[in-house]
Amino acid sequence: MSGHSTSPSNPAITDPYQHLQIIPNPDGTITRDPDRFPNSSPSPDPTDPTPVLSKDMIINRSKKTGVRIFLPRQTIVDSSSTNKLPLIVYFHGGGFINCSASSTVFHDFCSNMVLDLHVVIVSVDYRLAPEHRLPAAYDDAMEVLRWIKTTQEDWLRGYVDYTRCFIMGSSAGANTAYHAGLCASQEADNLVPLKIKGLILHHPFIGGVKRTGSEVKLVNEPHLPLCVSDLMWSLALPLGADRDHEYCNPMVGGGSKLWKNVGLLGWKVMVTGCDGDPMIDRQMEFVDMLVTKDVKVVSHFSTGGYHVVELKEPSKAKALHALLKDFMFDAPAA
Repeated sequence: MSGHSTSPSNPAITDPYQHLQIIPNPDGTITRDPDRFPNSSPSPDPTDPTPVLSKDMIINRSKKTGVRIFLPRQTIVDSSSTNKLPLIVYFHGGGFINCSASSTVFHDFCSNMVLDLHVVIVSVDYRLAPEHRLPAAYDDAMEVLRWIKTTQEDWLRGYVDYTRCFIMGSSAGANTAYHAGLCASQEADNLVPLKIKGLILHHPFIGGVKRTGSEVKLVNEPHLPLCVSDLMWSLALPLGADRDHEYCNPMVGGGSKLWKNVGLLGWKVMVTGCDGDPMIDRQMEFVDMLVTKDVKVVSHFSTGGYHVVELKEPSKAKALHALLKDFMFDAPAA
């Protein structure tokens, strides 16, 4: 974990707003740097040589929410194939305050998963905080699951095996994925024909008031300094809530009683992380808690790296894809 402790080359972050390149406004909103996270346009035309097609769909016009659907181009080109593909419903990261499904880093991440895993991905554009504090993102997640159930969108109806659905997210998106999963476990019967097989939590963004050993050790970790994650939580949580709110701390009160539903439904949960992430102690505690709740959980914590390293390093992403293949295609049949 060299390079992740406090040192002259890794100085303390004193202004988390500057680090995030956001400006707080008097009305409680923030101004974001429009150039910090470049966007990629979708590629919906099957005659385009790109190996992964993508297109945007509006979910709720008044909320300005939507999805970007990713599909292997070969699936459309090879019209003779009758094999339908598993579905990943994906939630992007950004600390609940930044990014979208069109952000290049997440567009590319989803495109590469589609290629390597041969799946269809619905990447969700949920509302951002602080303009829309939690549980807005969770509510948007459930609205998308219900939309998938009923939509006649041809890329989904034509190419998706609705009995093999996985809910996945990275960082804050992983937090959204597990809360959406808990909500979905309450209405699994109502989501049919959509059948969820598991949750994939990629470096879940979680926290708590009391500092863990890894948070203290990696307080100035340059990719996610502790003061920066604290600020993101203060902007995302309901007004007046602290980091021991259930939206942030999944272990509070012994954990949600809804995990019992997940266990009874037979869903599997995958949690990934690395020891260069200040949140690793919490993530490992989270895994231990799921075991006590009789949830089928698979965890992979790698050495080195940093928070959501797979978004930036292709070799790490390939290793993650290998883990996902084992996890998804070993899932129980419908």
